[in-house]
Amino acid sequence: MTDIGSEPIKADAPTSSGQIVPGPGPGPGPGPGPGPGPGPGPDDRLGVKGNGGRGMHVAIIGSGAAAFAAAIAAADRGARVTMIEAGTVGGTCVNVGCVPSKFLVRAGQAAWAQSHPRIAGLESQAPIIDRPAMLAQQLGLVGQLREEKYQDILDSNPAITLVKGRARFKSANTLLVRDTKGDERKVVADRILIATGASPSVPPISGLADTPFWTSETALASDEIPQHLIVLGGSAIGLELAQAFHRLGAQVTVIERLGLLPSEDPDVGQAIGEILEDEGIRVMTNSEPSNIAFDDGTFRVETPGQTIEGSHLLVATGRNPNTQDLGLEAVGITTDPNRAILVDSHLATNVPGIYAVGDCTAMPALVYVAAAAGTRAATNMTGGDAELDLSVVPRVIFTDPQIATVGLSETAARAAGILIKHRTLSMEHVPRALASFDTRGFIKLVADRATGQLLGAQVVAAEGGEIIATAALAISQGLTIDDLADRLFPYLTMAEGLKLCAQTFTRDVKHLSCCAG
Repeated sequence: MTDIGSEPIKADAPTSSGQIVPGPGPGPGPGPGPGPGPGPGPDDRLGVKGNGGRGMHVAIIGSGAAAFAAAIAAADRGARVTMIEAGTVGGTCVNVGCVPSKFLVRAGQAAWAQSHPRIAGLESQAPIIDRPAMLAQQLGLVGQLREEKYQDILDSNPAITLVKGRARFKSANTLLVRDTKGDERKVVADRILIATGASPSVPPISGLADTPFWTSETALASDEIPQHLIVLGGSAIGLELAQAFHRLGAQVTVIERLGLLPSEDPDVGQAIGEILEDEGIRVMTNSEPSNIAFDDGTFRVETPGQTIEGSHLLVATGRNPNTQDLGLEAVGITTDPNRAILVDSHLATNVPGIYAVGDCTAMPALVYVAAAAGTRAATNMTGGDAELDLSVVPRVIFTDPQIATVGLSETAARAAGILIKHRTLSMEHVPRALASFDTRGFIKLVADRATGQLLGAQVVAAEGGEIIATAALAISQGLTIDDLADRLFPYLTMAEGLKLCAQTFTRDVKHLSCCAG
């Protein structure tokens, strides 16, 4: 066994029971807790407060967006970084998540536009789909981004070293790393960051495990267009891939045990369900499979009252944090019932010196949240004091039209006992949507009843993700509905719909001229 890293933290010593006894805390009061709440302040047990990370050794388990954000920030602050990766450098987003899925979504949009032109004078033509060629371009893009945004950083930053292998905790400051040959080495660090991401979740449905089902990752890597794709799951991943494959020529059936997008405002799920059904996708809600079988190239999914047959089955029922083989129990790291690591606002776990970020935690599973968390965790690990503010987190689902939300929905606000007022504007009242001959969807704003302060926005619209960024900024700055209604928005932009929706709180926009202020 070889050793990598610095000497152990002297303040942390194992007891006879093997538990870790924390050294001096980060300041007056209790140390970091496992859940939300005020952060612990700078961690200066090594005397690095105000000294940055000079002379420190930071070990990071994982090499995705969160891990790289942390590695870069820690190195910039003077730390030496060891990054440990068991698989492919780059993590979920670039390899098997955001990048390939949005490529497939865009391919589906291009094919659909060819066969369903909205503009008169453009002839509808059935697209010729070459999925292997499409996949080759997709893999080329993934490879390019992995090289430019990840591998090149490793190659050009001498403060960051990559170790290939699977890590597990031996103690609060020591990791054991086993490579593919079975050789093991020890990594001793002043701080350890867990950034191991998540993997597709497979529900315990009878017979499912014995079938060649797809997950989102295998679906994106396949060079096939299914004849009939059955999708289990009606949330973001399931709906994005269902629509993309349908637009590329597959018959698609979506099966969801609740309603579509059950965590969103019910209006959102209803709207996208109607849109998908208008395109020819079969949507089955409040339906849960009892058994799944596969024979002679056909999946048979038994649901209450009927059996659905298809050529392919995509399981898109969520993701589980990759924490099962890290040895968290050996050091007493607290997790939730789903084994997601609990952290405070400074990204610290309940064990001093150990931090966690990204999809392996209970934070929102969004790559930009993960990257922001990584940067702040690095600051805190190297003696700084940075909190991650998750009070305003915009979210986008890349169906067509897109689904974009931020802040409180009507349902969530009422459940919290907040007195609200809300308005919904159909996209048929937004000039840009009219000019584009695409008036599907709506903009919904939720405001405090007494003050008019904007509390939330739900958007179902083409380029809804571009709209929601403005709404998020408005919420973060405490703007009111009147503030939005009085702002100057460029004419013939989708974001102008926010102004128009704000105006509906006091007037009927149907009786305004097209660019009335």
